Amino acid sequence: MKDYEELFVALRRITRAIDLHSKKLQRETGLTTSQLLVLEAAVKLSVASPSNIAKEVQLSQATVTNLVDRMERNELILRKKSNEDKRVVEVHLTEKGKKMIDLAPEPLQAGFLREYRKLERWEQHQLIGSMQRIAVLMDAEDIDASPILTTGELLTP
Repeated sequence: MKDYEELFVALRRITRAIDLHSKKLQRETGLTTSQLLVLEAAVKLSVASPSNIAKEVQLSQATVTNLVDRMERNELILRKKSNEDKRVVEVHLTEKGKKMIDLAPEPLQAGFLREYRKLERWEQHQLIGSMQRIAVLMDAEDIDASPILTTGELLTP
């Protein structure tokens, strides 16, 4: 096998692992990874506006707005005007939304982070640099993507 073929096989394995985890999440909760991230951000943030959620999960505001629209139709969240500033719309979880968070399997990145943190600092830096270089080689450095491992539609700015 040629050296670049080994790289492609490794990339395919990573992509496949992310895809399989996303399918498990979808099967067990009916949620996409991006939807779960929005729900979790709505719990974590003191003011969970779509723009604050977008910053938290590092996705575009348009992407988060589309996710919020879909989750509101599925009765996972409610939009409410802020009591402090009526121009601000806040996102609140419904009981159904809270239940979805509880049902969700451990995120794929949680297992990755456990192992990553065991590496020496130089190994961590080497991995980061290598992955960033691969993104450049694949002309993917400007793609809108959250730091959370997920599959699905990626939007360019």
